[in-house]
Amino acid sequence: MFKKLQKRWRAGLVTVVALSLGMGAVVYTQGASAATFPTATGTTKLTASKAVSGTFDGGLKRFVGSGALGGDSQDEGQDPLFTLADGATLKNVIIGSPAADGVHCLGSCTISNVWWENVGEDAATFKGGSSAKYTVTGGAAKGADDKVFQHNGGGTLTVSNFAVSDFGKLYRSCGNCKTQYKRSVVLKNVTATAPGGSLVGINSNFGDTATLSGITISGDSKKKIAICVTFKGNKTGAEPTKVATQTAATGGDGTNCKFSTSNITYK
Repeated sequence: MFKKLQKRWRAGLVTVVALSLGMGAVVYTQGASAATFPTATGTTKLTASKAVSGTFDGGLKRFVGSGALGGDSQDEGQDPLFTLADGATLKNVIIGSPAADGVHCLGSCTISNVWWENVGEDAATFKGGSSAKYTVTGGAAKGADDKVFQHNGGGTLTVSNFAVSDFGKLYRSCGNCKTQYKRSVVLKNVTATAPGGSLVGINSNFGDTATLSGITISGDSKKKIAICVTFKGNKTGAEPTKVATQTAATGGDGTNCKFSTSNITYK
């Protein structure tokens, strides 16, 4: 319990995010010592995963798990708060704690202006096929012991105008799923605030690619946050083997990790 409380007070984000909610521009200023998330307009408890097809606009209500969804641990196999059908959009939602396994995209999906106050198992998991297109735009996440975005299916995930703090990995292409794909991730205009482990983890042996631009890293004076880590993935469930780590100093390898030193800014 103390660890969870401690996580909520640790270093936050340094960014100003302007978002349109259909009611005019709303500006959220996030200071150097603590992230300022939008104020919830109410709280809804979910005892079972909420299925979304079409568009669900949460009106900036906070959604938390209860009963069977009452976990905020790293235990595998938890159910999500939201399950998005192919083509669905989830927007203007605050995901509180307990967050269970966040959001699952079963196909192509859009996640817009969604805020994770304290990531449970993962913030979002992407499960579509090889041609799926996933978009995460706006919003932020903090307090992820391990992963923020988990990519188990195929396709391409694009994350833009997003902020993350106090995290293990911002993005991970599944390293040991029974069915593997060539996966792609695009990060642009993303702010990451230490402590953090890595921005991207991908499987070079399956042809994964990561393209990064407009990345700002804050509070990491020793540059400990890895930019792009490549692994040798497998289909057996075994722990994947790390191949190489690309840093802001080295730049990307041009094949799997695609970024230059000018794409990374430290503050």
